[in-house]
Amino acid sequence: MGSIETAKEVAAELPPFFRVFKDGSVERFIGAPTVPPTPEDPETGVSSKDITISKEPPISARLYLPKLTQPPEQKKLPILVYFHGGGFCIESAYSSTETKYMNSLVSQAKVVAISIEYRLAPESPLPIAFEDCWTALQWVASHHSSTENELEEKEEWIINHGDFNRFFIGGDSAGANIAHNIAMRIGSEGMKNDVKLLGFYLTHPYFWGSKAIGSEPDIDREQILPHRVWSFLYPSVAGGIDSPMMNPAADGAPSLAGLPGCRLLISVSEKDELRDRGVLYYKSVKESGWKGEVELIEVEGEGHAFHILQFGTENANNLILRLASFLLKST
Repeated sequence: MGSIETAKEVAAELPPFFRVFKDGSVERFIGAPTVPPTPEDPETGVSSKDITISKEPPISARLYLPKLTQPPEQKKLPILVYFHGGGFCIESAYSSTETKYMNSLVSQAKVVAISIEYRLAPESPLPIAFEDCWTALQWVASHHSSTENELEEKEEWIINHGDFNRFFIGGDSAGANIAHNIAMRIGSEGMKNDVKLLGFYLTHPYFWGSKAIGSEPDIDREQILPHRVWSFLYPSVAGGIDSPMMNPAADGAPSLAGLPGCRLLISVSEKDELRDRGVLYYKSVKESGWKGEVELIEVEGEGHAFHILQFGTENANNLILRLASFLLKST
């Protein structure tokens, strides 16, 4: 008689995202399938490839290059380091939804894009995702060098086509949270080879706080998804849900006047529960005395990350075009 397989015991879960079993394995409930890169996307002409940034820790990325209409020596392209969304615990730089979105953005913005595959929680607890993205950013910045020895293991697409005078970062949802925190760290620590950040964009940024603002509910806040996700994934962070990493407008948070760059675009959606946090961030940057140009876009009738999750709709196309225009306005 064969042995009867017993069901694995559940240790913890964070619906609707994942379940953790006592043996350490994780079952994810949602997330788009991964797809391979393409030498030339049939719809946009964008080329993509996957590369290893670091073996230890394991960090990789999907690189994107738009169809070139001029010899590279005649025109270099802005650089975008991009951080995908997914609540720090789902999705991938290699997912079908992210790849469609990046192909569209890169083809319209004419940028060299590096979409970072950072390690996900809960297997890799926060703040590992932030550290991976910082390591990846510095790796990209290290390409701005002229010595042969330093260039031996660098990526040719970045060296041959990237313009380090037009350097951007950006992200959606949790990726926008990462982009903000990376920007703050750039402001205090700088980048390798004295690379300067020209601008950054935050789309539907994942920020939250203990006190309700705007239309947010002010009862049972600990049960609301944005609160549950952060508290589950980063229980040890100082300040909890009011850590400056999650609530840049919290009392005692570092001044947003320390943000680097001179251009910032924040986009929110009317039906997104994170909408008011994005608006508060916009107002906080303006009131901080930051010297750059900050712009807010609000899309009516849409929800969170609609431009990725409902890719191809009119509103999605329009928002991606706005993001591309922001990056194009870099000359």
